[in-house]
Amino acid sequence: MNTTMSLDALLQEERQLQFDRFDGDTAAALGAALVARARSASRPVTLEIRLGETVVFAHAMPGASPDHADWIRRKNNLVRRTGHSSFYTHNEVRQAGGDHDKLPGLDMRDHAAHGGAYPIVVRGRGAVGTVTVSGLPGADDHALVVAALKDHLHIGEQP
Repeated sequence: MNTTMSLDALLQEERQLQFDRFDGDTAAALGAALVARARSASRPVTLEIRLGETVVFAHAMPGASPDHADWIRRKNNLVRRTGHSSFYTHNEVRQAGGDHDKLPGLDMRDHAAHGGAYPIVVRGRGAVGTVTVSGLPGADDHALVVAALKDHLHIGEQP
């Protein structure tokens, strides 16, 4: 996947990928879809879905690194802080000429501007959680999450 995307395209994606409701059952279905996508592509990723601070779904594929858990924590912190996907912040900083591994005002031991964490937004309520994948290059982590969200929300399907 392309490692840079226009900020407008990423914002449009965030506006599009919103839920009417999101609960534990939704998290389980989305998590199962992510696992199936990762399995079919033989991707050694770890994934996590949170509602607020509560982990409601987590799975590590065979070959996933224990380090993925810390990447997930750091990416989630960034999404909660910015309200945008971690890939949006990555692109925003890079396109402004900055270093995505040195964000002013943020401790990079607790934040990561690499793709893969995405806000779970419920229309009329705002952000209620995050869905995060770690283990691939950031653009690929982001693409995996977006593909699963689009499938789950039936976006891009033909009638």
